[in-house]
Amino acid sequence: MTEPAPRSRRKRMTGKERREQLLTIGRTLFAERGLDGTSVEEIASAAGVSKPVVYEHFGGKEGLYAVVVDREFERLLSLVAEALNSAIHYRSKLEKAALGLLEYIEESPDGFRILVRDSHGGTGTGSYASLLSEIAGEVEHILAQEFKRHGYDDKAAPMYAQSLVGMVALTGQWWLDVRKPGREEVAAHIVNLAWNGLSGLEPRPYLDPKRRRKELERMEKQREKAQAKAEKAEAKAGRAEEKAAAKAEKAQRKARRDDDDTEDGPSDLDPADLDATDRDATDLDAADLDAAEHETGEPAEPESGDESETETVRDPAEAATR
Repeated sequence: MTEPAPRSRRKRMTGKERREQLLTIGRTLFAERGLDGTSVEEIASAAGVSKPVVYEHFGGKEGLYAVVVDREFERLLSLVAEALNSAIHYRSKLEKAALGLLEYIEESPDGFRILVRDSHGGTGTGSYASLLSEIAGEVEHILAQEFKRHGYDDKAAPMYAQSLVGMVALTGQWWLDVRKPGREEVAAHIVNLAWNGLSGLEPRPYLDPKRRRKELERMEKQREKAQAKAEKAEAKAGRAEEKAAAKAEKAQRKARRDDDDTEDGPSDLDPADLDATDRDATDLDAADLDAAEHETGEPAEPESGDESETETVRDPAEAATR
């Protein structure tokens, strides 16, 4: 194992280099333990210097912490502001801002952990809440212009700005630890909710406009197919309903006829059948008379009728004598 070089042979740092070294070490320790959990001794030991060097540059750990927080504050604020001002379309502004925050979290997790902790009361530095307030001010200005252009009340712009920034910031805090899915996918889902709302969420949101347009076309085809299927089912149900109504009406007519027959008395034959029966009976009586006359040689007596007519048939000569 190589022994460390004697102190006299180590490269001496300039004041600026030593300051940057202490800021880097302090940033790491503050991210891990916070301000109260970090001591000047630990900072000096990690830097390989004595405690008075730390006091000389920053006046103590609070001064070092304040500089670290200010640097992270300005860095993140500039990233988000640049993203908001670099895009033209308002959806692109939101996409770039969300992606900028997630990029900062991914590349500077220590700095973000320091920001999300409440800053120490004695430092006089801004907290994460004040940072978000600064970002919300930038968003508010943009939203107010857009609201005026569409004829909306621009007095609501601050509320919408706080809502948007808060949604992105809290999602970033959650993503700091889970890191899944990737930052672009997370940004796409944030924008999906912010831009479309819960009632119009895209099932598969993308930051890439071409992929988003292709996905929207696919969704539109699915909607058209579903609508056609629903219309077909509705038409089928309508036909079934008409058929059932016709069947019910037919049953009602039959029931009315049955009721009419019951009131008029039983009848096995309709009027046409009755006429045919009368004709058959008349033909049968005439045939029987002819048969009787043929067997006896005398005219057969009808079963009913006028007596005078019976006598005339029996003996015309006798009728004449009378």
